[in-house]
Amino acid sequence: MKHALLLAFGLACAFPTAEVIHEEPSLYGKILVTREAGFLCMQFSGRTERRRQSCIDERAPGKMALHYTRMMMASLLLAPEPESILITGLGGGTLPKALAELLPEAHIDVVEIDPAVVSVADRFFDFQAVGNTRVFVRDARVFTRRALRDGNRYELILLDTFDGDYIPEHLMTLEYLQQTRRLLAPNGVLAANTFAISRLYDHESETYYRAFGPFFNFTIRDSANRIVLASTAPLPDHSTLRRAARSWRQRLAPYGIPITSYPRRFDRAQRWNRDRRPLTDQYSPANVLQRMD
Repeated sequence: MKHALLLAFGLACAFPTAEVIHEEPSLYGKILVTREAGFLCMQFSGRTERRRQSCIDERAPGKMALHYTRMMMASLLLAPEPESILITGLGGGTLPKALAELLPEAHIDVVEIDPAVVSVADRFFDFQAVGNTRVFVRDARVFTRRALRDGNRYELILLDTFDGDYIPEHLMTLEYLQQTRRLLAPNGVLAANTFAISRLYDHESETYYRAFGPFFNFTIRDSANRIVLASTAPLPDHSTLRRAARSWRQRLAPYGIPITSYPRRFDRAQRWNRDRRPLTDQYSPANVLQRMD
């Protein structure tokens, strides 16, 4: 199991000899900007190690450098032309930048709890909230409650909120996901970045199932991440996904996204232990389970 956990965290770990070019403390932990082999990365320092949150290839800054960001863009196969988008977790701003370029008419709200992350994304990763993009420095759960109160709805929601260890516990519970589902417009789509291998896998999977019903698990061979893809509408069949992928192929090519290879990796089978308890506000031992050997 320890080997499996190390594999799950592999792509998030720092380059072993990366040069630290900037350190910025915050209320939520130290933020590092590192450079190695032409890659500029934002890292959060956790309890035991650093984890990469965002990277750019300085030789090809337009391309997405990390697997998980490319994988999150597969959500466009279920929500092909969203006009309203919510992203939780800014990192270096890779996802909101790409979506703003691809969908210039879309309104994009980004929620980031740490003002230091916003500052670092601006200074080192060329992210600015321009046009129809807004950044809210706020806890994602607080933002969700207020958005529901105000009657806001989103056609696409991307959950990508990580700290130095994993997803914060209060952003993994059934209550939070049920609130998030209520934020989705009719036929709205959710994509959530999680890990493909961890002690939480069964608990997380059952939690998403209780909140959304059937969903796609999207994994690829070279990544330790998995993307949960859910919708308030019935999930599309694979022929529909393949057609959508062909329609997006040319537009996504500059970002290095092999979109036509993705639909065959979408799995709707319930490949987890259905007897596991969902994570709730009363039962959320997420970080405890992650640290167990």
